[in-house]
Amino acid sequence: MKKKMKLLFISAICLFLFVGCSQSGGSSEADSEGDKVIRIGYQKNGPLIILKSLGTLEERLEEEGYTVEWKQFQAGPALVEALNAGSIDFGRTGNSPPIFAQAADAPFVMVAAGKSKFKGSGILVPNDSDIQSTEDLKGKKVGFAKGSSSHYLIVKALQEAGLQYSDISPAFLSPGDARIAFEQGNIDAMVVWDPYTASTELHSDGKLLIDGEGLTTDRDFFIATKNFEKNNPEMIDVLLDEIQKSSDWANSNQEELATILTPILNIEEDSILKSIKRRTYGVDEINEEILKEQQEIADTFYELDIIPKEIQVKDVLANN
Repeated sequence: MKKKMKLLFISAICLFLFVGCSQSGGSSEADSEGDKVIRIGYQKNGPLIILKSLGTLEERLEEEGYTVEWKQFQAGPALVEALNAGSIDFGRTGNSPPIFAQAADAPFVMVAAGKSKFKGSGILVPNDSDIQSTEDLKGKKVGFAKGSSSHYLIVKALQEAGLQYSDISPAFLSPGDARIAFEQGNIDAMVVWDPYTASTELHSDGKLLIDGEGLTTDRDFFIATKNFEKNNPEMIDVLLDEIQKSSDWANSNQEELATILTPILNIEEDSILKSIKRRTYGVDEINEEILKEQQEIADTFYELDIIPKEIQVKDVLANN
């Protein structure tokens, strides 16, 4: 298993290097004289899709002489790869992709964190499953996205249950593919985040075996290229300010937000609303407690040979 994980990480490193080399030398568009474009990477779920949908950032940046170019990604690892390649300046991802990116020496910094959303992240099993506890996962096939926040959650949950990562058969699947495999009975359990968690509970005969409470805070992280953060610190402040404002709106307008997100995510509105109601949107300064959370993820992945070297997450903290 350790050899397999090393090979998977080497593959990820090669992808980082290939993308980076193929676009090496590409500086931030916002750095170019007379060209003020901020390229933002986002996923269809999360705080940045709210900001994009409201359109308030464009209004704010127009006053500063900037425009926004939005680029969509299916998952955090691909977004971080784009950041490494210099094709975006700023983005948001979960807690695990930055660990893999730092281990691959990607040139980025973490500029802020999101609120904990552990209630919507967890391990799901079919309602009629004989799996009644985490201990029952031994020998089972478990689906989750490699290098994602769910990757860390399953590792941590197994440890807490006295099991080893090698005690399960991992199936590296995107949330959508994991959902299909779950419904078809091709995996015994899946580890995922909202709104996929909520949708599986409400519409795929699934139940939460456990959520992330006591295991992971499952925070968002807002990241930027080193060059962009260094050359445009005032724009980082503007971005974070607008993310917080749109988050405040989201927390106060949950049903309207569900209506906005339903056609974007192509997931049932009741699932979207359930996921919205069990999280709080917002921006937090990265403090010692948050750094400790991230360091524990990094240390765990290193101990399991999931990443090839020890890292200090504080080294990628902006203004460090």
